[in-house]
Amino acid sequence: MALDKQVPDQTHDGRSTRDLGDARSVLRERLALAPAGIAAVNALLARPDNPLVEGLLDLVDRYGGVAEINRKAAEAECLETRLSRLRDERSPYLDGLEWLREQRDTGAFASLAEYRQRVLGKRADDAGTDEEHAVTLEISALQYFPWLMAEARQAIERRELMPGRYIRVRNMAEQSGAGEDIVAVAAAMQLIGASHVETLDTRGIDGSNVMLGGPETITGYFGGIGQPNGYPLHWADEHLRYLTKYGIRQVLNVNPGTVLVALLLHKLGVQIEFKVSVFMGIDNPFSVLWLLMGASLLAADDGSTSLAGLNLSNSVDRATLETSAYVRDGLGLTGAVRFEHHVTEAYKSIVRQPYERRDELVAAAATVRNLSAKHEGGEPADEAVSAHPSDIFDYFLSRDEIDERGLMPALEAGYLAKHDAVNRTADALTRAGIGVRPAELLHAPAPVAAHG
Repeated sequence: MALDKQVPDQTHDGRSTRDLGDARSVLRERLALAPAGIAAVNALLARPDNPLVEGLLDLVDRYGGVAEINRKAAEAECLETRLSRLRDERSPYLDGLEWLREQRDTGAFASLAEYRQRVLGKRADDAGTDEEHAVTLEISALQYFPWLMAEARQAIERRELMPGRYIRVRNMAEQSGAGEDIVAVAAAMQLIGASHVETLDTRGIDGSNVMLGGPETITGYFGGIGQPNGYPLHWADEHLRYLTKYGIRQVLNVNPGTVLVALLLHKLGVQIEFKVSVFMGIDNPFSVLWLLMGASLLAADDGSTSLAGLNLSNSVDRATLETSAYVRDGLGLTGAVRFEHHVTEAYKSIVRQPYERRDELVAAAATVRNLSAKHEGGEPADEAVSAHPSDIFDYFLSRDEIDERGLMPALEAGYLAKHDAVNRTADALTRAGIGVRPAELLHAPAPVAAHG
């Protein structure tokens, strides 16, 4: 309430406001976690006959233990290791990576100063920028390496910004075959200074929901994406496999069980990260509090957590973002956990259209820190007249099916439409005086030849 607002002496039922305040204090104290409850949880986690913990420890042992996992991951994610692997595979993407490095080092991309000048004109030199609330520019989903090259060429030609964060939803087994692009994309992210997240194959559509099929059983999925029975350990196994082989640290998470497994792995010392998907349905501040409580209570000794991002439900409003930010700040996780908010969504098969939340995102960014603007579709007006509007089901097409149907040009065009939406959001934020975070090594004030 406003500081100068008069507080009545009595409530509507005759109680004094002082008595009410005292009663509230008593009730708040009841919410404190009981030491006995915390002790019981600690004892359960430490019991040698706990099958959940023992199964997780067995898995860690199969990969050589915590130290060996971290050693292999560090080696695998080294840029030179990745480039050497691509050379050994005679990857078709090596030339693209070298071109990308050259363009970066020669300053071919627009600097942020140039970009601001283009958007603001004469006001660029005088207009202040709120960098404390700078918003990460995010695009989903970067399925194929050539799309990134097309995006980079367009950004140079049109003096646009490249996103600072990329989401990937391509089948992991398919894209990790020889000559495919899981390593090439990871290397590209290092070259441009962007973060990215992969989506594991162990998820609800992999056959784990044995009683469910296609659309005729859709209501069976309403209880969650699904990682039934022993699947959380299958998920962890897949994560550790790609972590140690390719250095893929951050993956998508869609289930409370796999969220807990990821938190426990980090507490054990395994250096992994995850982001919570929009499909998990975190859609109110109480669910945010529940999730972040778990992340805080299971933090490592240094206070760090494996939870790096939270993509809230498409239905959340500005008030929910702001209240959730209050919760995040109260738990000391503002710098650690990014809130990802959809500005645009796939035009088909996921939300009612038109879906465009740009004005709300800009308004929320004025008060909410560590926020990213996610673009999973083009502008709704453009999508409505597209020959192939974005469809969330396209994420699940195999490369063979795409080629057989001749869809690759249309899908790449759809990805570039999302890039256009990203830059419209960047323009809106810049005009509102709020900073943006694109790929940091591409849009620096000066060439960055010293970087790897």
